[in-house]
Amino acid sequence: MKNVGSGSNILNASPILKSSLEALGQVEQIPAGDVLFKTSDENLGVFLVRKGKVCLRVEGLPRLDRVFPAGSLLGLPATFSGSPYSLTAIAVTNSVVLHIARKEFLCLMREQPALCRQATDMLSREVCFIQAAVTERMQALLSFKSECQPPAVRKVQSSRAH
Repeated sequence: MKNVGSGSNILNASPILKSSLEALGQVEQIPAGDVLFKTSDENLGVFLVRKGKVCLRVEGLPRLDRVFPAGSLLGLPATFSGSPYSLTAIAVTNSVVLHIARKEFLCLMREQPALCRQATDMLSREVCFIQAAVTERMQALLSFKSECQPPAVRKVQSSRAH
């Protein structure tokens, strides 16, 4: 698992975005080890980490797991698209998160274009991370498949005439 510091946090929300989300969300206490959302879960909106650390996991690729600190906004791709979550989010420490339902989040994005731009910038960074994970997974599968292929069987020609 890789820690993502606040200086390099690709999902770090700006102070203005955080305060706008605070007005819309519900605070939830999440014990360490509890799941906020899982891969393929129905989208429930975004989660702003207010305290603690949350790990975003890519199923089958633990090297790509990343731990995000307070200030991180999780669940953007699924919330914008309305698709199920593509990652799993697990509290690494006892955490406090602010859950903002999809409908309220999208309404804020329509009403505040500058905040929408910030969120889409974060979204593009997260999509790049997901794309890299998928590419690595595909390469691993192709490598595994080629290792599992039996060697080509070659018919040996007899030097004897029939």
